[in-house]
Amino acid sequence: MAPPLSANAVLAALIAEGLDVVQVGDWRDHNRNHVGPWGPVHGVLIHHTVTKGSKTTVDICRRGYSGLPGPLCHGVITKDGRVHLVGYGRANHAGLGDDDVLRAVISERPLPADNELNTDGNRHFYGFECENLGDGEDPWPAAQLEAIEKAAAAVCRAHGWNERSVIGHNEWQPGKVDPRGFPMTGMRDRIGNRLGGTTPAPAPLPTPRRPIVDLSQLVAAARTNPRSSGQPVTYAGVRTVEAALVDQGLLSKRYSDGHYGTTTVDAYSRWQRHLGYRGTDADGIPGKTSLTQLGRRHGFDVKD
Repeated sequence: MAPPLSANAVLAALIAEGLDVVQVGDWRDHNRNHVGPWGPVHGVLIHHTVTKGSKTTVDICRRGYSGLPGPLCHGVITKDGRVHLVGYGRANHAGLGDDDVLRAVISERPLPADNELNTDGNRHFYGFECENLGDGEDPWPAAQLEAIEKAAAAVCRAHGWNERSVIGHNEWQPGKVDPRGFPMTGMRDRIGNRLGGTTPAPAPLPTPRRPIVDLSQLVAAARTNPRSSGQPVTYAGVRTVEAALVDQGLLSKRYSDGHYGTTTVDAYSRWQRHLGYRGTDADGIPGKTSLTQLGRRHGFDVKD
Protein backbone atom coordinates (compact mmCIF):
# COMPACT_ATOMS: atom_id res chain seq x y z
CA MET A 1 0.00 0.00 0.00
CA ALA A 2 1.40 3.38 -1.02
CA PRO A 3 -0.49 6.50 0.00
CA PRO A 4 -0.09 9.39 -2.46
CA LEU A 5 2.65 11.90 -1.83
CA SER A 6 1.43 15.23 -0.49
CA ALA A 7 1.22 18.09 -2.98
CA ASN A 8 4.23 19.74 -1.38
CA ALA A 9 6.17 16.46 -1.51
CA VAL A 10 5.44 16.11 -5.25
CA LEU A 11 6.67 19.65 -5.86
CA ALA A 12 9.79 19.13 -3.76
CA ALA A 13 10.62 15.83 -5.48
CA LEU A 14 10.38 17.37 -8.95
CA ILE A 15 12.55 20.35 -7.99
CA ALA A 16 15.10 18.11 -6.28
CA GLU A 17 15.41 16.12 -9.53
CA GLY A 18 16.47 19.33 -11.28
CA LEU A 19 13.25 20.16 -13.11
CA ASP A 20 11.89 23.58 -14.02
CA VAL A 21 8.44 23.45 -12.43
CA VAL A 22 5.55 25.82 -13.17
CA GLN A 23 2.70 25.90 -10.66
CA VAL A 24 -0.59 26.57 -12.46
CA GLY A 25 -3.36 28.25 -10.49
CA ASP A 26 -4.88 26.31 -7.60
CA TRP A 27 -3.28 23.04 -8.69
CA ARG A 28 -3.08 21.71 -5.11
CA ASP A 29 -6.88 21.75 -4.82
CA HIS A 30 -7.79 20.88 -8.42
CA ASN A 31 -8.89 17.24 -8.67
CA ARG A 32 -11.73 14.75 -9.23
CA ASN A 33 -11.70 13.36 -5.70
CA HIS A 34 -15.47 13.89 -5.41
CA VAL A 35 -16.17 11.14 -7.97
CA GLY A 36 -13.88 8.47 -6.52
CA PRO A 37 -10.84 7.75 -4.39
CA TRP A 38 -7.23 8.52 -5.21
CA GLY A 39 -4.85 5.92 -3.83
CA PRO A 40 -3.25 3.68 -3.03
CA VAL A 41 -0.89 4.72 -5.82
CA HIS A 42 1.33 2.20 -7.58
CA GLY A 43 3.01 3.87 -10.54
CA VAL A 44 3.43 6.62 -13.11
CA LEU A 45 1.58 6.77 -16.44
CA ILE A 46 3.01 8.64 -19.45
CA HIS A 47 0.78 10.11 -22.20
CA HIS A 48 0.93 12.33 -25.26
CA THR A 49 -1.62 15.10 -25.63
CA VAL A 50 -2.47 15.27 -29.38
CA THR A 51 -2.16 19.05 -29.07
CA LYS A 52 0.16 21.78 -30.31
CA GLY A 53 1.40 24.81 -28.38
CA SER A 54 2.40 24.88 -24.73
CA LYS A 55 -0.21 27.40 -23.56
CA THR A 56 -3.07 25.59 -25.29
CA THR A 57 -1.84 22.22 -24.07
CA VAL A 58 -1.56 23.28 -20.43
CA ASP A 59 -4.97 24.97 -20.53
CA ILE A 60 -6.69 21.89 -21.99
CA CYS A 61 -5.02 19.55 -19.51
CA ARG A 62 -6.06 21.78 -16.63
CA ARG A 63 -9.67 22.43 -17.71
CA GLY A 64 -10.47 19.28 -19.69
CA TYR A 65 -13.36 19.06 -22.14
CA SER A 66 -17.13 19.24 -21.83
CA GLY A 67 -17.31 15.45 -21.71
CA LEU A 68 -14.07 14.92 -19.77
CA PRO A 69 -13.52 17.44 -16.95
CA GLY A 70 -10.03 18.33 -15.85
CA PRO A 71 -7.52 17.91 -14.55
CA LEU A 72 -6.46 15.45 -17.25
CA CYS A 73 -3.18 14.72 -15.46
CA HIS A 74 -1.02 15.92 -12.58
CA GLY A 75 1.78 17.44 -14.64
CA VAL A 76 2.08 18.65 -18.24
CA ILE A 77 5.55 18.29 -19.77
CA THR A 78 5.92 20.78 -22.60
CA LYS A 79 8.43 20.65 -25.43
CA ASP A 80 10.77 23.06 -23.66
CA GLY A 81 11.21 20.59 -20.80
CA ARG A 82 9.16 22.43 -18.19
CA VAL A 83 6.72 20.56 -15.94
CA HIS A 84 3.44 22.41 -15.38
CA LEU A 85 1.57 21.19 -12.30
CA VAL A 86 -2.16 21.42 -13.04
CA GLY A 87 -3.71 19.10 -10.46
CA TYR A 88 -3.21 17.07 -7.33
CA GLY A 89 -5.42 14.11 -6.52
CA ARG A 90 -7.64 12.03 -8.75
CA ALA A 91 -7.29 13.09 -12.40
CA ASN A 92 -8.99 12.00 -15.62
CA HIS A 93 -5.96 10.53 -17.36
CA ALA A 94 -5.76 6.74 -17.09
CA GLY A 95 -9.32 5.48 -17.43
CA LEU A 96 -10.05 1.77 -17.26
CA GLY A 97 -7.16 -0.61 -17.86
CA ASP A 98 -5.92 -4.14 -17.30
CA ASP A 99 -5.74 -5.57 -13.78
CA ASP A 100 -2.93 -7.93 -14.86
CA VAL A 101 -0.85 -4.90 -15.84
CA LEU A 102 -1.53 -3.25 -12.48
CA ARG A 103 -0.39 -6.37 -10.64
CA ALA A 104 2.83 -6.40 -12.70
CA VAL A 105 3.45 -2.73 -11.88
CA ILE A 106 2.86 -3.34 -8.18
CA SER A 107 5.32 -6.25 -8.14
CA GLU A 108 7.68 -4.44 -10.55
CA ARG A 109 7.68 -7.36 -12.95
CA PRO A 110 7.68 -7.43 -16.80
CA LEU A 111 4.38 -6.30 -18.25
CA PRO A 112 1.81 -8.67 -19.74
CA ALA A 113 -0.25 -7.67 -22.76
CA ASP A 114 -3.03 -5.21 -21.94
CA ASN A 115 -6.28 -6.78 -23.14
CA GLU A 116 -8.91 -5.90 -20.53
CA LEU A 117 -10.77 -2.81 -19.33
CA ASN A 118 -11.61 -3.73 -15.75
CA THR A 119 -9.56 -1.55 -13.37
CA ASP A 120 -9.75 2.13 -12.42
CA GLY A 121 -6.38 3.62 -13.36
CA ASN A 122 -7.27 7.15 -12.25
CA ARG A 123 -7.18 5.87 -8.68
CA HIS A 124 -3.76 4.22 -8.84
CA PHE A 125 -1.46 6.24 -11.13
CA TYR A 126 0.25 9.60 -11.24
CA GLY A 127 -0.16 10.98 -14.76
CA PHE A 128 2.10 13.13 -16.94
CA GLU A 129 0.71 14.43 -20.24
CA CYS A 130 3.46 15.32 -22.72
CA GLU A 131 2.94 17.91 -25.44
CA ASN A 132 3.04 16.11 -28.79
CA LEU A 133 0.70 15.60 -31.75
CA GLY A 134 1.12 11.85 -31.43
CA ASP A 135 1.26 11.32 -35.19
CA GLY A 136 4.65 9.61 -35.17
CA GLU A 137 6.19 12.60 -36.95
CA ASP A 138 6.03 15.39 -34.36
CA PRO A 139 9.52 15.46 -32.79
CA TRP A 140 10.34 14.83 -29.15
CA PRO A 141 13.01 17.40 -28.20
CA ALA A 142 15.88 16.20 -26.02
CA ALA A 143 14.86 18.62 -23.27
CA GLN A 144 11.37 17.14 -23.17
CA LEU A 145 12.56 13.53 -23.08
CA GLU A 146 14.96 14.41 -20.27
CA ALA A 147 12.10 16.06 -18.36
CA ILE A 148 9.93 12.93 -18.76
CA GLU A 149 12.82 10.85 -17.42
CA LYS A 150 13.38 13.18 -14.48
CA ALA A 151 9.69 13.59 -13.58
CA ALA A 152 9.05 9.84 -13.53
CA ALA A 153 12.28 9.22 -11.63
CA ALA A 154 11.37 11.91 -9.07
CA VAL A 155 8.09 10.19 -8.19
CA CYS A 156 9.71 6.75 -8.15
CA ARG A 157 12.55 7.96 -5.95
CA ALA A 158 10.12 9.50 -3.46
CA HIS A 159 8.19 6.23 -3.21
CA GLY A 160 11.16 3.89 -3.37
CA TRP A 161 9.97 2.38 -6.66
CA ASN A 162 12.13 1.27 -9.58
CA GLU A 163 11.70 2.05 -13.28
CA ARG A 164 9.21 -0.78 -13.86
CA SER A 165 6.67 1.32 -11.96
CA VAL A 166 6.56 3.63 -15.01
CA ILE A 167 4.39 2.63 -17.98
CA GLY A 168 2.86 4.18 -21.08
CA HIS A 169 -0.86 4.61 -21.65
CA ASN A 170 -0.42 2.13 -24.52
CA GLU A 171 0.71 -0.48 -21.99
CA TRP A 172 -2.26 0.09 -19.70
CA GLN A 173 -5.36 0.48 -21.87
CA PRO A 174 -6.14 -1.57 -25.01
CA GLY A 175 -6.31 0.57 -28.14
CA LYS A 176 -4.17 3.42 -26.83
CA VAL A 177 -0.95 4.29 -28.67
CA ASP A 178 0.50 7.02 -26.48
CA PRO A 179 3.20 7.98 -25.98
CA ARG A 180 3.87 7.59 -29.68
CA GLY A 181 7.32 8.47 -30.99
CA PHE A 182 9.64 6.88 -28.42
CA PRO A 183 9.71 3.40 -26.85
CA MET A 184 8.74 3.03 -23.22
CA THR A 185 11.34 0.28 -22.82
CA GLY A 186 14.06 2.80 -23.67
CA MET A 187 12.54 5.42 -21.38
CA ARG A 188 12.47 2.91 -18.52
CA ASP A 189 16.16 2.23 -19.13
CA ARG A 190 16.86 5.96 -18.81
CA ILE A 191 14.80 6.18 -15.62
CA GLY A 192 16.55 3.13 -14.19
CA ASN A 193 19.97 4.63 -14.89
CA ARG A 194 18.94 7.87 -13.21
CA LEU A 195 17.75 5.94 -10.17
CA GLY A 196 21.11 4.25 -9.88
CA GLY A 197 21.21 1.56 -12.52
CA THR A 198 18.60 -0.23 -14.58
CA THR A 199 17.07 -3.11 -12.63
CA PRO A 200 17.71 -6.44 -14.42
CA ALA A 201 14.50 -7.94 -15.72
CA PRO A 202 13.70 -11.24 -14.02
CA ALA A 203 12.29 -12.65 -17.25
CA PRO A 204 12.20 -11.65 -20.94
CA LEU A 205 9.46 -9.25 -21.91
CA PRO A 206 6.60 -11.05 -23.64
CA THR A 207 5.78 -10.10 -27.21
CA PRO A 208 2.88 -7.64 -26.95
CA ARG A 209 -0.37 -8.82 -28.52
CA ARG A 210 -2.07 -6.40 -30.87
CA PRO A 211 -5.67 -5.57 -30.01
CA ILE A 212 -8.24 -7.42 -32.13
CA VAL A 213 -11.41 -5.66 -33.27
CA ASP A 214 -14.40 -7.85 -34.12
CA LEU A 215 -15.97 -6.30 -37.22
CA SER A 216 -19.46 -7.70 -36.60
CA GLN A 217 -19.58 -6.36 -33.03
CA LEU A 218 -18.19 -3.00 -34.15
CA VAL A 219 -20.81 -2.68 -36.90
CA ALA A 220 -23.55 -3.57 -34.40
CA ALA A 221 -22.33 -0.78 -32.11
CA ALA A 222 -22.15 1.67 -35.02
CA ARG A 223 -25.75 0.89 -35.98
CA THR A 224 -27.24 0.96 -32.47
CA ASN A 225 -25.23 3.43 -30.36
CA PRO A 226 -26.24 6.64 -32.17
CA ARG A 227 -29.87 5.91 -31.32
CA SER A 228 -29.09 5.10 -27.68
CA SER A 229 -29.27 7.60 -24.84
CA GLY A 230 -26.27 8.32 -22.67
CA GLN A 231 -22.90 6.77 -23.41
CA PRO A 232 -23.24 2.96 -23.27
CA VAL A 233 -20.04 1.04 -23.92
CA THR A 234 -21.61 -1.84 -25.84
CA TYR A 235 -18.32 -3.21 -27.23
CA ALA A 236 -14.80 -2.52 -25.91
CA GLY A 237 -13.37 -2.57 -29.45
CA VAL A 238 -15.05 0.78 -30.09
CA ARG A 239 -12.39 2.37 -27.86
CA THR A 240 -9.64 0.85 -30.02
CA VAL A 241 -11.16 2.29 -33.20
CA GLU A 242 -11.87 5.68 -31.61
CA ALA A 243 -8.26 5.90 -30.38
CA ALA A 244 -7.10 5.24 -33.94
CA LEU A 245 -9.42 7.95 -35.28
CA VAL A 246 -8.05 10.37 -32.65
CA ASP A 247 -4.48 9.59 -33.69
CA GLN A 248 -5.47 9.98 -37.34
CA GLY A 249 -6.70 13.49 -36.51
CA LEU A 250 -10.33 12.71 -37.37
CA LEU A 251 -11.88 12.59 -33.88
CA SER A 252 -11.44 14.88 -30.91
CA LYS A 253 -10.00 13.11 -27.87
CA ARG A 254 -12.99 14.20 -25.81
CA TYR A 255 -15.25 11.90 -27.88
CA SER A 256 -13.06 8.81 -27.45
CA ASP A 257 -15.46 7.35 -24.89
CA GLY A 258 -16.40 3.87 -26.16
CA HIS A 259 -19.78 5.08 -27.50
CA TYR A 260 -20.03 4.76 -31.30
CA GLY A 261 -22.28 7.80 -31.52
CA THR A 262 -22.91 10.28 -34.31
CA THR A 263 -19.56 12.01 -33.81
CA THR A 264 -17.69 8.72 -34.24
CA VAL A 265 -19.85 7.89 -37.27
CA ASP A 266 -18.87 11.23 -38.82
CA ALA A 267 -15.19 10.66 -38.01
CA TYR A 268 -15.20 7.17 -39.54
CA SER A 269 -16.99 8.55 -42.61
CA ARG A 270 -14.13 11.01 -43.05
CA TRP A 271 -11.70 8.07 -42.84
CA GLN A 272 -13.67 6.27 -45.56
CA ARG A 273 -13.62 9.38 -47.76
CA HIS A 274 -9.88 9.68 -47.11
CA LEU A 275 -9.55 6.20 -48.62
CA GLY A 276 -11.56 7.26 -51.68
CA TYR A 277 -15.02 5.95 -50.78
CA ARG A 278 -18.04 8.06 -51.69
CA GLY A 279 -21.79 8.07 -51.15
CA THR A 280 -23.23 5.19 -49.15
CA ASP A 281 -19.77 3.58 -49.10
CA ALA A 282 -18.70 6.43 -46.81
CA ASP A 283 -21.60 6.26 -44.35
CA GLY A 284 -19.43 5.86 -41.24
CA ILE A 285 -20.30 2.16 -40.79
CA PRO A 286 -17.02 0.20 -40.82
CA GLY A 287 -16.27 -2.26 -43.60
CA LYS A 288 -13.57 -4.94 -43.66
CA THR A 289 -11.22 -3.12 -46.04
CA SER A 290 -11.39 0.33 -44.42
CA LEU A 291 -11.11 -1.09 -40.90
CA THR A 292 -8.17 -3.29 -41.86
CA GLN A 293 -6.34 -0.29 -43.31
CA LEU A 294 -7.03 1.73 -40.15
CA GLY A 295 -5.70 -1.16 -38.07
CA ARG A 296 -2.54 -1.50 -40.14
CA ARG A 297 -1.78 2.15 -39.58
CA HIS A 298 -2.67 2.26 -35.87
CA GLY A 299 -1.74 -1.15 -34.48
CA PHE A 300 -4.77 -3.44 -34.29
CA ASP A 301 -6.04 -6.49 -36.18
CA VAL A 302 -9.51 -7.23 -37.53
CA LYS A 303 -11.59 -10.38 -37.44
CA ASP A 304 -14.93 -10.91 -39.19
